[in-house]
Amino acid sequence: MKILILGGTTEARELANRLVAEGHDITTSLAGRTRDPKLPQGGIRMGRFGGIPGLAAYLNAAGIEALVDATHPYAGQISVNAVAAAGAGGVKLVRVMRPAWEPLPGQRWTIVDTMAEAARSIPTGADVLLTTGHSGLEIFLERDDCHFIVRLIEPPEFKVPGHAEILLSRPPYDVDSEIQLMQRHGVTHLVSKNSGGRQTAGKLEAAHRLGVTVIMIGRPHYGPALEVASVDAVVAALGL
Repeated sequence: MKILILGGTTEARELANRLVAEGHDITTSLAGRTRDPKLPQGGIRMGRFGGIPGLAAYLNAAGIEALVDATHPYAGQISVNAVAAAGAGGVKLVRVMRPAWEPLPGQRWTIVDTMAEAARSIPTGADVLLTTGHSGLEIFLERDDCHFIVRLIEPPEFKVPGHAEILLSRPPYDVDSEIQLMQRHGVTHLVSKNSGGRQTAGKLEAAHRLGVTVIMIGRPHYGPALEVASVDAVVAALGL
């Protein structure tokens, strides 16, 4: 089967490697934001498609039989575009959505819908570990009455103000290292997207143990698709 995977996640890479090994014609599309990404087997396409028309045209021109959206749960517009483009071209769409995190026993989260709401939820004088990525970073940094430790994989494209520090690192992160990080910086609040998965879940356990307040940004809604939670489930959904 000829399949296009919208990638950038561990699940996308594992799926591509598995399907290539099984003899399928696989192309993985990457946005190109991360330098030196871990590339899967099979074909690679870098960069944007040009909205819904561009993605629909690509699906048609490449003879794609199935589209797998295995992007990050907060990938944004590409997941919206995938629904429309697959529908327009009559291409089967499967979305990989890892299970969301849930509060640990006895833990209370402040759950919000947007970046702006998360920024407003931070009290004055807070020391914040910000783990929401590049998108919307400026919204938080407008809060000059707080101090931010901003954890990113790649450096931002602008100079951050004096009340913020950039911490460049890549997951996975274990609980012990997360506890040490929070203690070292006197973190009082953790702001996170509900990405799910094991690689970055250690921060939630660390926050629980240290009594750090968690501000969790809820997941967006991307429209109807056959949604599954694992690589095995994708393979089953595609009938492979």
